[in-house]
Amino acid sequence: MSITTSIHTPDLLSPSITHSAETMLSQSQLTQPTALEALEHYKKKDPSKVVVRFKAIGSAPIMKNNVFKATAGHKFQAVILFLRQQLGMKKEDPLFTYINAAFAPAPDDTVGNLFKCFGTEGHLIVNYSNTQAWA
Repeated sequence: MSITTSIHTPDLLSPSITHSAETMLSQSQLTQPTALEALEHYKKKDPSKVVVRFKAIGSAPIMKNNVFKATAGHKFQAVILFLRQQLGMKKEDPLFTYINAAFAPAPDDTVGNLFKCFGTEGHLIVNYSNTQAWA
């Protein structure tokens, strides 16, 4: 004895599926301008300033002035280049940077984003060393 059940499979051209596809298309077109606006907003660089405090680790040279302001829209790579310049380091000299003595940020992360996520008491604390301090 076998039991056969019939499962209704909708036709791809049925009105309910066609209507559903049209609804999804029109909804995506409605969200598209907001997505474009978000992209345009993301492309603009944040002109606000972030206070960056540098702290030496181990045998790294200590800076006389260790507090600077950086533009929030700049990439962290700009902070690394600035730090190298302040310390009088060459390109080939090793330099390791860490945020809050915890992790090494990506050079393409923005200063403002790092500050929003990891700022401490109104500062972005950047630890630096000429040897790898944390793995």
